[in-house]
Amino acid sequence: AQAPAGLTCFLVPRVLADGSRNAFAIQRLKDKLGNRSNASAEVEFDGTTWARRIGEEGRGIRSIMGMVAATRLDCVLGSAALMRQAVAQAVHHCSYRSAFGGPLAEKPLMRNVLADLALESEAATVLGMRLAAAYDAAEDGGADADRERALLRIAVPVAKYWVTKRCTPVVTEALECLGGNGYVEESGMPRLLRESPLNSVWEGSGNVQALDVVRVLRTEPLSLDAFLREVGAARGADHRFDRAVRDLLAELADLNGIEARARRLVERMALVLQGALLVRWAPPEVADAFCAARLGGDGGAAFGTLPHTLDLRAVVERARVEV
Repeated sequence: AQAPAGLTCFLVPRVLADGSRNAFAIQRLKDKLGNRSNASAEVEFDGTTWARRIGEEGRGIRSIMGMVAATRLDCVLGSAALMRQAVAQAVHHCSYRSAFGGPLAEKPLMRNVLADLALESEAATVLGMRLAAAYDAAEDGGADADRERALLRIAVPVAKYWVTKRCTPVVTEALECLGGNGYVEESGMPRLLRESPLNSVWEGSGNVQALDVVRVLRTEPLSLDAFLREVGAARGADHRFDRAVRDLLAELADLNGIEARARRLVERMALVLQGALLVRWAPPEVADAFCAARLGGDGGAAFGTLPHTLDLRAVVERARVEV
């Protein structure tokens, strides 16, 4: 809200210390596409009698940015969780649904689809977990706190942009694996599909995230250094990954016209960062498949276009959940 010194952040309690209600009016509850258990409202602070200031007067945007950064990480983790749930449902269904003489998951083309979905899910999960660990390290204030904080400043908007963008295509393809039943509410997949676009919109849409990365590249060299150190820890392990790093460095060296190509740049940063984490921490078959399809150019625009020479069975088995 506006204060004499400018825009300021306030906490407005619904119930005051004496038990009375602090007045404000709910103008409407939004009828959203999904996410209905998390109500969104438009409010008017008419007759509100008390609020607590958060942070300095006139520094409201700065005060709220800490919450925004944490919520952006929430968006990454939420989208990774949605992908994981959708992939688990698809793998489970195809493992027990028989057609054309055997389980669907054993059919080469369906196995390719499931493996491709599993790759996207695992890449999103490992990136979200790495950022969560960085967040903890930054909060703990240890020896690596400054570097982890610098990494978060650039890696969170990179991840928020890419992981949330990938969520809807993954859920849509996973739904298709269930056939017509995936389009039926009882399967649970329609709810996942309705939820899947939300995190891309929440706390800044794709363009906001991309431009935030551009801002960091221009003004915070320590964050770029932390990003390159994180990526550099995996160099030498896979020739396709190394080539992708070289291409990214070449693109980062020239910031002319960067706004027009910001989405392209952030996408490449996300893929290289995911590749670095998978090369270091994932099973070899997962890292090999990711580097081939996402970094080496040996994959198509649709899911299910992985090279048939990869160990796709192992990738699918890793994504299986037994219930």
